Amino acid sequence: MLAQSLRNALTAGLITIVIFCALWVALTSLTNRVFPWMTVLLGAMLGLAVRRAGRGVDWRFPVLAAVLAVLGALLGNIVVAASYTAEIFDTGTLQILRAVTSMTWPVFFDEVLTAADGFYAALAAGLAAFFANRQLTRSQHHALRLWRAQSDGHQ
Repeated sequence: MLAQSLRNALTAGLITIVIFCALWVALTSLTNRVFPWMTVLLGAMLGLAVRRAGRGVDWRFPVLAAVLAVLGALLGNIVVAASYTAEIFDTGTLQILRAVTSMTWPVFFDEVLTAADGFYAALAAGLAAFFANRQLTRSQHHALRLWRAQSDGHQ
């Protein structure tokens, strides 16, 4: 229990989202196609990153991974849409992202995000939560149960 680190898990998750967004933009630029199912890969990557960095064994780590997956899926879609728009206007992705106004968001949510994106984000959240907790051996799991029982005052 002392090896757990929610901060490390969060940091690893945020780094994973940044790397994933860069890879997704690169793949989209190379193929001139958007692959919405890529967010499912994000979910698996996030779950494994949270597991490895956080070393968690309680409910907080799957919840963190699932929330990061949904946020990462949304951010990834925003960055890919900005990259696509940047290519159309022959400018940089960061310039497009800096030019976003409150008038841009309704258009983005209406024209870019689809029900499929929501489905893939939910699937990514499930995968992230599934992979987020540390895998324990049988003896480690038993020791953890005994420790929790003792700390709760049960015998």
